[in-house]
Amino acid sequence: MSSIAILGSGAVGALIGAELQRAGVQTAIVTTEASVEAIGERGIEVRSPSFGDHVEMVPAVTAMETPPGALVVAVKAPQLAAALERIAGEPEVVVPLLNGVDHMDVLRRRFANVVAGSVRVQAHREGRTVIVHRAPFLTVTVAEPGAPALTDVLTQAGIENRVGGSEADVLWTKLSRLAGIALATTAADRPLGEVRETAAAVAREVAQVARAEGADVDPDAVIAEQDALPDAASSSLRADVGAGRSDNELDAIGGAVLRAAERHGIDTPTVARLVTDIGSL
Repeated sequence: MSSIAILGSGAVGALIGAELQRAGVQTAIVTTEASVEAIGERGIEVRSPSFGDHVEMVPAVTAMETPPGALVVAVKAPQLAAALERIAGEPEVVVPLLNGVDHMDVLRRRFANVVAGSVRVQAHREGRTVIVHRAPFLTVTVAEPGAPALTDVLTQAGIENRVGGSEADVLWTKLSRLAGIALATTAADRPLGEVRETAAAVAREVAQVARAEGADVDPDAVIAEQDALPDAASSSLRADVGAGRSDNELDAIGGAVLRAAERHGIDTPTVARLVTDIGSL
């Protein structure tokens, strides 16, 4: 069985780490000193409609000295460079679950075998150790050719996973789904139910860019997914901007779309307006 290291103890990293630990997978979370101390004292508490309510004592360390079989990168894009200093050596495979697309270049300058990944989940962290999994789904998608060292143990832990096509498909499908919700809710500081029209306009613009980048993205399918979400749905970008966090993912989400759109000569007026509006908050 491969060992798994998870870089980052936010909602995604901690939830996956707790479920792997419960399944008997050799797992370690690599995170900050304060989070290591808190997890060591209290473990990770999961509240989930899919996995139930439970507490797992997941090993947590501030640095990974021995390369794992698979490294799951689950920090936010602004924290990536600093977080990578906690990892020594060369894992068998590195699977990032970050939002955006630009992190792939950062990781490939450091590691030899990086396979694009994405995660579909609605979860948030309360304090440093409580993960509230809000909806009954958690799906990890990995680009071809896949990453068996990771996906085999995800299956063992009951976490849905799949090989989702090309790298462009995996990254831009996620960004197309995310950008409309994140940018529209954040710019208006309103939940999705009040900004669905704007979110749909963003989705159509991002899908056009995604197709130019080689991804097979259907804007109608993306909008249908948005429409299926509850009116109260929001985004972590809105939460971070509302809390005054300058190290938010605006550039990783909106900036990535604008840079790709410029490369292809595609006009994205709604995205550009929202990025500007959010940047001025």
